[in-house]
Amino acid sequence: MTGTLTWRAMSDNQSVDPKTLLTEALRLSPEERAALAGELIDSLETDIDPDAEAAWSGEIRARVAQLDAGTAKTISSPEARRRIHAAAGRGPQP
Repeated sequence: MTGTLTWRAMSDNQSVDPKTLLTEALRLSPEERAALAGELIDSLETDIDPDAEAAWSGEIRARVAQLDAGTAKTISSPEARRRIHAAAGRGPQP
């Protein structure tokens, strides 16, 4: 990541205030924030279930095939976000 975070090197016994870290991370470009989010999520996944990985791979292949065939119904990114937030109870319901 080539971002603008300007953290000094820290020893193991020092901690970073999460709010400060978030404030700094939000200054990154969208691409850098996405990469950081991916790294953070990966750091939580210590036990990988091979069956779940295979199922997700199959689902991804099926969805890509639907997109390629023109049979998938797509929605805009803002609409997808609205639906996700509504389903999570974080926004107006449809």
